[in-house]
Amino acid sequence: MNMLSSLSSEPETIHTPTPAGHDITPRDRRFGRDADYKPGKYWQNGDPVATAFYNCLSLTFPRGEAFFIESVKEFRDCTPAKLQNEIRAFVKQEIIHSREHLALNRRVEENGYDTSRIEKRITESLAMTKDRPKITNLAATMILEHFTAIMAQQFLANPKHWEGSDPETTDLWCWHALEEIEHKGVAYDTWLYATRDWSRRKRWQVKALMMLLITRNFWGNRWRDTLDLLAQDGISGWRVKLKLLKFLLFKPGIARAIIIPWFKFFLPGFHPWNEDDRHLIQRAESEYEAAITGRPATA
Repeated sequence: MNMLSSLSSEPETIHTPTPAGHDITPRDRRFGRDADYKPGKYWQNGDPVATAFYNCLSLTFPRGEAFFIESVKEFRDCTPAKLQNEIRAFVKQEIIHSREHLALNRRVEENGYDTSRIEKRITESLAMTKDRPKITNLAATMILEHFTAIMAQQFLANPKHWEGSDPETTDLWCWHALEEIEHKGVAYDTWLYATRDWSRRKRWQVKALMMLLITRNFWGNRWRDTLDLLAQDGISGWRVKLKLLKFLLFKPGIARAIIIPWFKFFLPGFHPWNEDDRHLIQRAESEYEAAITGRPATA
């Protein structure tokens, strides 16, 4: 093999808004492991509706993040070296996230909830991806990673999401959120590289259609799952549906808050790092260190 053919076998580089020198750092943290840790059944500000929403969201993570890992790894070895390293760090972060949400999910079950229906639906939904093209699963991962990143941004930027909440569980969600922001460009850059031979029109059509389908399923499933957990506490009827709607759209309004970031996904030239929100990572890290050392936060 001559020099030219050797060079041509190397993966092409891709140019994206991902910040130069941006590091993805797996933080191996554990939450709620003390024997005397008792966060209470309604750990989210004593609110059954808010607690049920976050609990059902947590239930999706272990299997969902395993799907993300496999979808991205399918393309890892044919990507440029820099992206390969980012994918490896992404995988490590997601594995640790799954472990910590498994621990949180066990606490949900210990509080008397039957999560089997929710877990069965998640399992059946992921089973349908087995026979899909690898690029389709990567597209789904890229979109769901955008969902988690824009929600994570709100979780760190707006303290109202955690007012009155159990501190240890809040720390778990904020730690997860900062790492979701940190690796928010990995799945998207993998998608860009995997579809580099596609026209911009085709790439936009596929991702736009997938976003619309996934948005419908994401919110529909979160709505049903939240009402499922609430019904197990004898909380049901139209009043609780209004409370859930108020929680999602008004106070603190996570669904309303991500509408504009959601729309930006459809703009030409979209990339998760078009908005550089690394300051949220730095602030969350500073606040975490201050909490465990007793020193004032510096950012």
